[in-house]
Amino acid sequence: MDKSLAWHESLELHELTAFQSIGLMKLKNTLPKVKSADLQALYKQAIKEMEANLKELLQFYPLTPRDGEIEERKGVDETLLEGDLLVLTKTAVRNYSIAITETATPALKNVLVSQLNKLIQLHDKVFRLMYKKGHYPSYDLDKLFKNDLMLAKKALSQ
Repeated sequence: MDKSLAWHESLELHELTAFQSIGLMKLKNTLPKVKSADLQALYKQAIKEMEANLKELLQFYPLTPRDGEIEERKGVDETLLEGDLLVLTKTAVRNYSIAITETATPALKNVLVSQLNKLIQLHDKVFRLMYKKGHYPSYDLDKLFKNDLMLAKKALSQ
């Protein structure tokens, strides 16, 4: 294994870690509300697999191109909610983009494009809010990776 990850690999690592950390916390918070035994079993499996995924991904963080120690930060719950909305809008933008390429009916395509543009604007607003609060320091990779580690550790400790 190389001594460090490339920047583009580090950014993909960040995306996957942040996404799964938020998803893991949501699953753990939702599990007690699930009544169906079959669905509970699936939730438990998803939790177990995401925990394993995060533990594997965290092993690569020392290889990211950054320096510094991890600082704990207050407000993780608010960051979780902001991150959840950011991931939701980002995923919706991707899904709408794919749907548009598969749509042949002009009227439907126009509706989807309009909705996509609104989702892009919402995603931008959520990102700017997080950036302003220091919850998504996209121009400071050191802080970005520290935030990932903190979220992942919180998700694993719940």
